[in-house]
Amino acid sequence: MGSILKDLALQKECKIEEGHLMSDHVHILISIPPKYSVSQVVGFIKGKSAISIARTFMGRRKNFTGQSFWARGYYVSTVGSDEVTVRNYIRHQEEEDKRIEQFDLF
Repeated sequence: MGSILKDLALQKECKIEEGHLMSDHVHILISIPPKYSVSQVVGFIKGKSAISIARTFMGRRKNFTGQSFWARGYYVSTVGSDEVTVRNYIRHQEEEDKRIEQFDLF
């Protein structure tokens, strides 16, 4: 799935700088040129990747309507001088989620 997202980002002249796929969500650090809005790029990547995933992994030939692969919304923040912090967050998010789940058990 990572290659699908990277290919789609390149079609919009964007680059996925960092990413981590989880079973129920994705964290991505993506550089977007100023000529595109964040919503344009995210909408394009979510829409086209859902179609590609349905065709590749679910065996569907036609686009499916009335169903959704991705959640409706998304969270966006600019990085600026905190790029290293964001990269570390993305890289270690899975471990952090597991650590928090351990607290929920008690």
